[in-house]
Amino acid sequence: MSVTAPLGFRAAGVAAGLKSRDARDVALVVNDGPSRAAAGVFTRNRVKAAPVLWTQQVLTGGRVRAIVLNSGGANACTGPAGFQDTHATAEKVADVLGDSAGEIAVCSTGLIGERLPMDALLAGVDAAAAQLSRDGGLAAADAIRTTDTVTKIAFRRGEGYMVGGMAKGAGMLAPAMATMLSVITTDADVPAAELDRVLRKAVGVTFDRLDTDGCMSTNDTVLLLASGAAGVTPDPAEFEKKITEVCADLARQLLVDAEGATKAIAIEVVGAAHEDDAVTVGRAVARSNLLKCAIHGEDPNWGRVLSAVGTTDAVFEPDRLNVAINGIWICRGGAAGDDRAKVDLRPRDVTIIIDLSAGPHSATVHTTDLTAEYVHENSAYST
Repeated sequence: MSVTAPLGFRAAGVAAGLKSRDARDVALVVNDGPSRAAAGVFTRNRVKAAPVLWTQQVLTGGRVRAIVLNSGGANACTGPAGFQDTHATAEKVADVLGDSAGEIAVCSTGLIGERLPMDALLAGVDAAAAQLSRDGGLAAADAIRTTDTVTKIAFRRGEGYMVGGMAKGAGMLAPAMATMLSVITTDADVPAAELDRVLRKAVGVTFDRLDTDGCMSTNDTVLLLASGAAGVTPDPAEFEKKITEVCADLARQLLVDAEGATKAIAIEVVGAAHEDDAVTVGRAVARSNLLKCAIHGEDPNWGRVLSAVGTTDAVFEPDRLNVAINGIWICRGGAAGDDRAKVDLRPRDVTIIIDLSAGPHSATVHTTDLTAEYVHENSAYST
């Protein structure tokens, strides 16, 4: 139940030798139509990988026939030669499909600063094209993994149509979006402009609210393709709901598979004067290494929450702040509240509620604890 669950899509995932281990590392997702409508959301990092720059250009036409994705190398910070490699990859996919490179999206993930082994990658495209099938969604999801420990797929059924998705990401998870690649497909008949509107709204409240380590990637890409093969034009509100549910499902999977994490932390900011204030506060708390260490040690240190809130420009009065951790209001009116010994931090899921007492708006940002395992994994990533 992945990207090939909706009608009109085939996929494949193959081992081309891009990774140091014998594992799948090239994926291909093909839209057989009749529609080729597409939309995308990309990293806001000013340092963008060549595949991001290429695919942004492709999306200006609102049409995508196929997406080729590779792990084992980000093709970021590789200069003009790296962009030529992306172009050559798109040309190769176009050649095997008998189509135009201008409608081929390219996504890459892995180590920054190194050229891709193009002979292996292009051979991988041939192999993936030969294996394209309606059953290939899981293999494609497997091929885009880097430090992910599991494949990440999602599926929802609408009224006469389906939505499927896959994603990768386990580190550098910070807006916008996470160090992630995600492909979402639907067999509904939806024009590109509507896909763009819906995808941006969905990403804004799901992937964009995931912030495990404060590090923004150069390669973030979320693509939404519509084949129209179901012959159904969906209700706009229902369609937006289904797309958002798939994005939320995938974002949750990214969260629980985050590098080294032992806790999944939801930071719910309520009572904000504006939604932007709630998001700003949530992100500041999510990026507090002091708090993340405290949660890892199962210490309900609410002072670290307030100190992070105080670094923001959100509207609030310090003596009206309230904080609850796993249902216990241990801070009331900016001072000690209920007995902190009542807080149970043994479960994997931790909820921190921050009441700004300044208005009617709210937002939730998701993060994880900071562990020795995270440090170890990222201290040896390139070696």
